[in-house]
Amino acid sequence: MPNQPALRNPATRLERSALFVPASRYDMIEKAARSAADAVVIDLEDAVAPGEKEQARSNLVRALREIDFGPRLRIYRINGLHSPFAYRDLIEVVEAVGDRVDLVMVPKVQGPEDLHFVDLLLTQIELYRGQERPIGIEAQIESPRGFLYAREIAAATPRLECLIYGPGDYAATLRAPLASIGERDSYDELYPGHRWHAVMHTIVAAARAHGLRCIDGPFAGLNAPEALEQASRTARALGFDGKQCIHPAQLQSVNQIFSPLPTEVAWAEAVVQAYEEAVDQGRGSSNFRGNMMIDAANVRMAQVVLEQQQKIRHRTQAE
Repeated sequence: MPNQPALRNPATRLERSALFVPASRYDMIEKAARSAADAVVIDLEDAVAPGEKEQARSNLVRALREIDFGPRLRIYRINGLHSPFAYRDLIEVVEAVGDRVDLVMVPKVQGPEDLHFVDLLLTQIELYRGQERPIGIEAQIESPRGFLYAREIAAATPRLECLIYGPGDYAATLRAPLASIGERDSYDELYPGHRWHAVMHTIVAAARAHGLRCIDGPFAGLNAPEALEQASRTARALGFDGKQCIHPAQLQSVNQIFSPLPTEVAWAEAVVQAYEEAVDQGRGSSNFRGNMMIDAANVRMAQVVLEQQQKIRHRTQAE
């Protein structure tokens, strides 16, 4: 394969919130491009009826040509590779506006071979266009096979930037009852633990092992802000970078939860400073504020907070 320019480091992209909009609704794409979302995901898959796929691609191409998305990531989701639409989703859109696409989201990824196909086709189109900037990939893990092959999927291609948990399709393919996507239900109350912990933790671990971002799936309840907040905090506690959103009203809460609190930033700055002073004095650890020992591991945790805050600051300045 011909040499390509290096892809942008996935860790440098801010993606606390990814707002989904149907590619068939140009007006909704326009609104999403002015929203508080870090990323806009223009959907050609579930949100578009089979008979509207071609027109939706045309809308998508027009939107990417004409709309200013500002600092928001420009992502579009293709149809599943098992469908008769996926290859046209890639060819028609990338040939027309590949230079305006940041990432392609691939749904229902079953194994690394799925991403090999998308990678090769994108490479061919980019070579045809003479496009120097490679397009990144986000992969949705939405099935038992995807769960079991998460490690291999995460290592499939240098284009891959992000792993995403798809709770609805995952529950369906697992044949596990689920009343509403992303929400707790009576079955969660029966189970003595977090029902989806295994797959969610696996996605985070596989992503981190390969320097990727990881995003939690959507929350279907539009009138349950407290439950959305709980789901978002659970995802953040597990290590996710952000969450998919299906309505602009969800963005403020999600962005806030996946941002460090001012107290967390202040703590991180103080930890780094205290450790640097200890190192200057020839010590590898320090008594921090009289009640906590800090060492290099504490500094690594603090640096995660400061790096996230820096990305948020850059995002705000770019608006």
